[in-house]
Amino acid sequence: MTTTASGRHIAAAEAHSAHNYHPLPVVVASAEGAWMTDVEGRRYLDMLAGYSALNFGHRNQRLIDVAKAQLDRVTLTSRAFHHDRFAEFCTELAALCGMEMVLPMNTGAEAVETAVKTARKWGYRVKGVPAGQAKIVAAAGNFHGRTTTIISFSTDPEARADFGPYTPGFEIVPYGDLTALEAAVDDRTVAVLLEPIQGEAGVLVPPLGYLAGVRALTAARGTLFIADEIQSGLGRTGRTFACEHEGVVPDMYVLGKALGGGVVPVSAVVSSSDVLGVYRPGEHGSTFGGNPLACAVALEVIAMLRTGEYQQRATELGDHLHHELGLLAATGAVTAVRGRGLWAGVDIAPERGTGREISEQLMDRRVLVKDTHGATIRLAPPLVISKEDLDWGLDQLRSVLDAAR
Repeated sequence: MTTTASGRHIAAAEAHSAHNYHPLPVVVASAEGAWMTDVEGRRYLDMLAGYSALNFGHRNQRLIDVAKAQLDRVTLTSRAFHHDRFAEFCTELAALCGMEMVLPMNTGAEAVETAVKTARKWGYRVKGVPAGQAKIVAAAGNFHGRTTTIISFSTDPEARADFGPYTPGFEIVPYGDLTALEAAVDDRTVAVLLEPIQGEAGVLVPPLGYLAGVRALTAARGTLFIADEIQSGLGRTGRTFACEHEGVVPDMYVLGKALGGGVVPVSAVVSSSDVLGVYRPGEHGSTFGGNPLACAVALEVIAMLRTGEYQQRATELGDHLHHELGLLAATGAVTAVRGRGLWAGVDIAPERGTGREISEQLMDRRVLVKDTHGATIRLAPPLVISKEDLDWGLDQLRSVLDAAR
């Protein structure tokens, strides 16, 4: 394989980059919409969409045009100065979320770290928690990022092993278990941090009423409810936010991935002025957070979401996706299907292969997905995918599973 362009690239990457990922052996050179093309000219249907970072597809023309226009004006000032896209970005994103204030960052992990810091500062300054005693409750199976603090409340051995000592101040409860959550929340609890749907865990949807129960509990206990909608938000599930499926509005949204339109990294914490108002100059920041290029692209993302078009596509195509996957489950080829909107976790029957093996066989058929936790593959195509392309991708999955009997 090393004699091909792909093989040479992969060999060089293996030799000179840290092995913190295990990518499929495909080398992408260009992409548009729901399709990617490798260095040999082979086309692949993207059924992962950058873990929702590419909700609007590769090189979405509206977003590319906005980015090019901004590149001709100004790309970075740092927050040492104002720039002419910042106020509009914060105003429009706050309005989209039904909130009042925005604290922009770059990556999802930075936004989660910011949410943790915000909750603690709010706990000390507003709730009156004794200094150094703030506690945040999170759920088992979570994925909020890979910084030292975030892995301190992860239950994934791969994320945690050999990275201690870990940051204190967190308690883990089973996901979807309101009784356990109620027992964990006490006077020192400043926040409950949850994914409305756990993506990395295999697209786990909590029991109906769980999010509403979390909202009621946190409101009653004077504790913040932080919804990590980095993967689930911005149209993926058929609503702007996954919390909307239960009519829930958290105290704080943590956003990222699709907010940058697959063009630039953009993330944000969005909340009320009572919560984000605890900050004073110098207490938190980011050189690139809220830069002009990021704000320009994110503003166009917000405008696209305001039409409701992408949420509707995710609903309609998602219904079709889950119907077809349900038929596949009835054959015994898969043991479970979970998800909402254009997002699904599919557990492969053990006799058909591992999630990695199925992903590699799909790659051979020009469909790209990602495995997780051994037996599961995740499907999260761009919201712009056509029904015909989606059906073709599902046909390839059926063929792979049929061949694995």
